[in-house]
Amino acid sequence: MYEPNVVGDWQEYGEHAGLRVRVHRLEVVEPPRGRDDAAEGLTYFSVRVTVENRGARHCSVQLEDGQIDVRVGSDGEGAFIDWRNSQFIEGFDVYPLRRVTAVLYAAGAEASLSQVDVQVQLRVDDEWTDRRLWAGGIGLAQGSVAAAPAGAGQGGLAHQVSAFLRDQAEPDTA
Repeated sequence: MYEPNVVGDWQEYGEHAGLRVRVHRLEVVEPPRGRDDAAEGLTYFSVRVTVENRGARHCSVQLEDGQIDVRVGSDGEGAFIDWRNSQFIEGFDVYPLRRVTAVLYAAGAEASLSQVDVQVQLRVDDEWTDRRLWAGGIGLAQGSVAAAPAGAGQGGLAHQVSAFLRDQAEPDTA
């Protein structure tokens, strides 16, 4: 079964040797060029998508609007994406041992930000990669599950991610 990545995890791309991607730094922050009127009453947050080349040759990477989808809350509602403030990757050549980062500004209902899903589909050397998913939430990375916001109890995302990682780390005793 396909398991989503946790925000902060690196994901290797098998079809492009040495290329890996990470969604990270999911945090509440105001956009640099001011709020969009359409985001009235919503809480702004940012998320970074970093592409790293650990391969032997350079590759051209593209990550623009439409290639990143952000969903918030348990129902997976679409977040408002502030395209004007966001910084994308437009056909950038990433050489070996180098990185490139896109910064996306989005907004959603504050109560829904404890569960944020980010789906990314890169374009590398004019070829589309498979879609990858990262799951996380605002405030979940700052402490343990006990310090997670209300609603993140036994069925909450932080608890599920912690339980999954704990199960993966334990050796089979059978």
